[in-house]
Amino acid sequence: MSITLYSLCGADRGRPFSPHCWKVVMALRHKGLDYVEEPLAFTAIPTIEGGATKIVPLLRDGDRLVADSFAIADYLDQTYADRPTLFGGEAGRAAARFVESFSQSVVHPAITKIAVMDIHDMLDDVDQSYFRESRRQRLGRDISEFVPGRQAEIEAFPAKLQPLRVMLGHQPFIGGALPLFADYIVFGALQWLRITTGSVHLPGDDPVQSWFERLLDLYEGAARKVA
Repeated sequence: MSITLYSLCGADRGRPFSPHCWKVVMALRHKGLDYVEEPLAFTAIPTIEGGATKIVPLLRDGDRLVADSFAIADYLDQTYADRPTLFGGEAGRAAARFVESFSQSVVHPAITKIAVMDIHDMLDDVDQSYFRESRRQRLGRDISEFVPGRQAEIEAFPAKLQPLRVMLGHQPFIGGALPLFADYIVFGALQWLRITTGSVHLPGDDPVQSWFERLLDLYEGAARKVA
């Protein structure tokens, strides 16, 4: 069966940037599965698969459609159980839920404040209008209002990753000796920051930076190849 991953891009289809889609990209490569990625602009997403979704990632595997990055990881682990595990068992799956909660409640809001205008500038005109209005509704103010505080958010960002930094003093990956889906959750967030702003805004000697570089090198450096 052929696998298609619908992901998110701006005007340049060669720079898909969604953190949730990057989780799935890494999960598919972890499983060693062949797939085709179809990056879409924000306003194109509702037109795919008969209007099956308003958000991505969306995975088509043969006649199956699966939405939501965590649900996709679950699906891949169950369907392709003969390939490397993404969770390492039920306890690992539960731990990944905690990592996802940490990422989305602490890391994602910080990245949004840093990158929101960069994301806007990556989009075509019609998507810029959509993005500005949808973020006004979601964030409660116009995205331009985040610009004055951007540098302060960048300076505060490394401290948000302190729990990960401490953990990396004991093991090379969140998953232990090897990466698991929990690693890809936080990696997706930092890859989102890297692609949209050009940097993850961490010191070169930061253990989190080193961990991120190790993940960029995985799977023949596929994630690193996206500028």
